[in-house]
Parts: sequence; structure tokens; C-alpha cells
Amino acid sequence: MKTYFTEQTGFFGKSKPSRLLREFGSPLYLYNEAILRERCREMAGLISCSRFKPNYSTKANSSPELLKIIREEGFDADAMSPGEIHILLASGFKPEEILFVANNISTGEMEYALNKGVLISCDSISQLCRYGRLNPGGAAVVRFNTGIGAGHHEKVITGGENTKFGVNIELSGEVRAVLKEYRLRLVGINQHIGSLFMEAAPYVASVKSLLSVAEKFEELEFIDMGGGIGIPYHKQDGQKRMDLEDLGGRLSELLMNWAAVRHKDTKVKMEPGRYITAECGVLLGTVHAVKQNSSRTYIGTDIGFNVLIRPAMYDSYHDIEIYENDEIIKSDQKNVVTVTGNICETGDILAKDRELPPVMEGNIIAIMDAGAYGYSMSSNYNCRLRPAEVLIGMDGTPRLIRRRETMEDLMM
Repeated sequence: MKTYFTEQTGFFGKSKPSRLLREFGSPLYLYNEAILRERCREMAGLISCSRFKPNYSTKANSSPELLKIIREEGFDADAMSPGEIHILLASGFKPEEILFVANNISTGEMEYALNKGVLISCDSISQLCRYGRLNPGGAAVVRFNTGIGAGHHEKVITGGENTKFGVNIELSGEVRAVLKEYRLRLVGINQHIGSLFMEAAPYVASVKSLLSVAEKFEELEFIDMGGGIGIPYHKQDGQKRMDLEDLGGRLSELLMNWAAVRHKDTKVKMEPGRYITAECGVLLGTVHAVKQNSSRTYIGTDIGFNVLIRPAMYDSYHDIEIYENDEIIKSDQKNVVTVTGNICETGDILAKDRELPPVMEGNIIAIMDAGAYGYSMSSNYNCRLRPAEVLIGMDGTPRLIRRRETMEDLMM
């Protein structure tokens, strides 16, 4: 028997899907504060180590109101661009609470971060040299490629042989030479193996490898293990959550043993993004067309890939709920359909050959687990407007946290 996430969690609080769309427009990004805080606390308590602190990966969702909540829950943050640094600072994060995990950035971007007092992670030997010339004698961070990658799609695997990210660990001697040349002090090292892994083994192996790199540098103040912990996108089919207790236990033991041998009081960081925000977000839209083309039935909605690009870009799966009169349709009758958006592209597909109950024009469609890499990857392609964002507060009341765009915004 299928489980329905919004029903199980009381996601909509005091509201109903139809009321929310009438008030804020369709499509609509909707977030649940209680779920967001719960995921923050799960991750903050992952490791039994007083020196552990998670850094939220801002690229997953950079909505300022969500960032404020995440900071309230005790997180620092990772930024991938000057824009993310700007938003984090405006949302209350202090410069010393931000790590700029840079990739192929310009001198101007480095200067921006330095002028804001934000620590920069260098992604290559050449970037470390540029940083050294710009900031001789300064504090530095280096991202290493530990040779291990994992993730749900080849496009999101960020470690191992076929990736643009990080300095190979075999080049740690060259890193040391650059540090010496520019009198840089290496205060941190970091890694990232990929996104949406659901098994502990590759991540724990990569942390072991990173710790071996840490032994080569005496001045380290922190070790950043990276992120990528996945969430169950197939909840309706009973997919299990990742075993955080197992992962946390393995990491706690590994770090405790390493610290005991090395007699180090090094801080430990982690970079969860998706795990924090994915499940707190649901994307609501409207069915505008049902049509038959040859042997395939198409359900046409207003959720184009300008609104949610993950299915088109990564072949990603999202559970779908269909509502009629604000009730989830749970009919035993199932039709195999393809759910599409309103973009003039053949690849504008949300779900291909999906079993759904009978769907009619005017039904409300809800895309689950859309809180990570949803709005943050949205665009104005086809001159479509980005939707509003609404937060269901702890008391169940909806609050607009980002207005829907207007036609005038397209001209700016």
C-alpha cells in the first residue's frame, strides 16, 4: 500500500492545496518549517564529537528565510559563488561562519571573498598559486580528490577519476611546495565525493583517505568531510531512509580513533545540502491538459523544467500526488502516463511512463521532495516566471517568503 507524504506529515498545516494556489499562484514552491528543523537536528547530532559542526551547502536551496532557520539550528554554511556569500551574509551568517568552496574562480571573485572576510577553499594547484599571489601569508583551504566517487547520476559524482573537482591526493607534496612559496598556512582540507548516496561504505572510505591526507599537514584547524547524503525519493514504494545511526557510529569511531593516535583537537565539518532541504519542499502545480499521442497518454501541467529541472537534467525521480477537491486521489485504477510541463522542449518531462490514478484537467499535482535543487536551479527559459515560495510555519500558518515574479522582472 502506497504512503502519501503530505498526508503522513500533515504537510499543509492549516491550509489546503487549492487555497494556497488561489492565494499565491500556480506553480508554487511550498516549504514546511517543522520538517526543515527536524532534518537539521538529525544532521547536527550525527556524530558523537564535540568538535563536529555541519556546514549547510547553500546551493541546494538559497532562500533567505530558510537560511535564517538553518543558522538558528546551529549550522555554518558553504558558498559556491560571491552571490551565495552575499545572500548568506544578508541572512545573518557571519563571515567566519562561511566557507567559499570555490571552483575555477577569477581573481575578482577571490578578492570579493577576501574583502568580506570569508575563507576560500582552493580546488587546484593553479588556483592555490593564484590565491597565494593575491594573499601571501594568509590562511588557506584545499579541496582534495580522495579517489572515491558516489552519487545517483554521473553528472553529480564529484570524486574519483572522471571529475573536474579537487587536487589529487598524490599531489600533496606540490600543495606543500606552494604553501611554502607563498607562506600560506593550511588551516583546512575538504572533499566531496558526490550527491545522493544512500550507503555508508564509500563515504566512510573517503573520510579515511582524507584523514591520511590530514596527517601530512600539521597546522590544520579543521577537516571537512563533504556531504552528499541522500534521501528516499521513492517513499510511495517504501524506500528506506539512509541508516544515519550506522553512518554516525562509523564516523564517530573513525574520528575518535584518529584523534587519539594523532593527539589532535582538529574540528570536523560536513556539508549536507539536499538532506537538509529536499523533504521540506513540495512543488504544487495545475493540470491543464490530458491528451493521447499514439500509444502514450500525456498529462500537461504548468510545472516546466524552468521550475524543476532535475528530472530533465538527471533523469531524477520524484513521487507525485494528485488532488481533487483537496483530497489525494487514491483510486485502485492506475493509468500509465507521462507527466510534462509547458516548455517548448521534447525533454520537458517530469515523469515518464508513471502509474497514476485517473487525472483530469483542473486537478492539482504535487511533486514531492522538491526542496533541494528546485528553486535554486530554476530559470526564466521561454520567458516563464519563477514561482512564489511559501513557508508553512511551526504553527501551520502559510507565509510568503518570496513573491512570484512579474512580467516587469523579465526586463530587469
